[in-house]
Amino acid sequence: IRANNNILRINNVTSVLNRNLAIETQPFDVYNLDDSPKTSAELSKEDALRYFEQMSFIRKMETAIGKMYTKKIIRGFCHLYSGEEAISVGLNAIMRPQDTVITSYRCHAWTYLMGDGLQPVIAELLGKKSGCSRGKGGSMHMYVKNFYGGNGIVGAHVPLGTGVALAHQYKKDDGICTTLFGDGASNQGQVFEAYNIAKLLSLPVIYGIENNNYAMGTSVVRSSAMKELYKKGNYVPGIRLDGMDVLAVREACRFAFDYIKSGKGPIILEFLTYRYGGHSMSDPGTSYRTREEVEEVRKNRDPLKLLKDKVIGSGLVTEDELKQIDEKAKKAVKEATDKSVADTEIAAEEVAYDIYSNYKGKVKMVQWSKYLDHKNVGFKPINL
Repeated sequence: IRANNNILRINNVTSVLNRNLAIETQPFDVYNLDDSPKTSAELSKEDALRYFEQMSFIRKMETAIGKMYTKKIIRGFCHLYSGEEAISVGLNAIMRPQDTVITSYRCHAWTYLMGDGLQPVIAELLGKKSGCSRGKGGSMHMYVKNFYGGNGIVGAHVPLGTGVALAHQYKKDDGICTTLFGDGASNQGQVFEAYNIAKLLSLPVIYGIENNNYAMGTSVVRSSAMKELYKKGNYVPGIRLDGMDVLAVREACRFAFDYIKSGKGPIILEFLTYRYGGHSMSDPGTSYRTREEVEEVRKNRDPLKLLKDKVIGSGLVTEDELKQIDEKAKKAVKEATDKSVADTEIAAEEVAYDIYSNYKGKVKMVQWSKYLDHKNVGFKPINL
């Protein structure tokens, strides 16, 4: 009898450890939809630890990148994702192998999530050959399989993402393209043109608006006649949600994927989020908002803190487990940084390599006023 009781006790413990926790999210605002994402999100311990680890890695990577930029180790443009981690992690949790994503210049997190870890991101920023674009793309032009980049021009990539969705439809591969852009880009003319053609052709595309409220430094209140950005598609339905809550993001994306897979065409998701830094590293981010506002968001809405409080408070994970993840992230970022710094740059003539996928002629280098042989040596085309 004692042995049986012990077995029963052990099985009960196992049941508690393996249970899925139901966590409530904030309600979703919907437009032109008959249904809404669920506000009760199921979360397993495995998923909780994975989401926290991914967000922790991104946060610490961006912090390290920011420090290197201020020391002039990294130069050029640099846009950090600190504060917005829940969007990329929540969406990535729903994506399948055939799905694609494209975003603007704030692209380090997506390169990490879709690629081969931290070093290809950091090395790319340092201009080293182990970077995801062989050191030639820098902060805004990173590409890995199924990730169509960072793009440097505000809103210009939205038609590109629409074209990727058209390719999915044409190839009948069941893929969905998520096209991410900011609140500032949501006023661009080409965005509305993309909405129109996507709805007309019923394309499998999610338009994700990362609304951090300030664009390059002008608030939505001052820049947009329609403040509810998820309604700006008119004939394209939309959802507005808390983009700081990784579970709310995941559930909204799950709903959007199911909506598109049912053949109903495009949908808009407006993620209410916040960037802790300025628009870029050259912007202190204090001329159009107060330091107190930033600290209030850090204290009450931080994506890592929100998830941490929920999973520890529910008993799903322990504080020590999350501390171990933080330490793991610190170590991984340091190792990736050290390897990237120690790496070498490509040879000068390699700037003319890997521009085209099937060209064997010469390429004119305008700055040098001469022609160089074009070759494919760095990597095979990854998104054809």
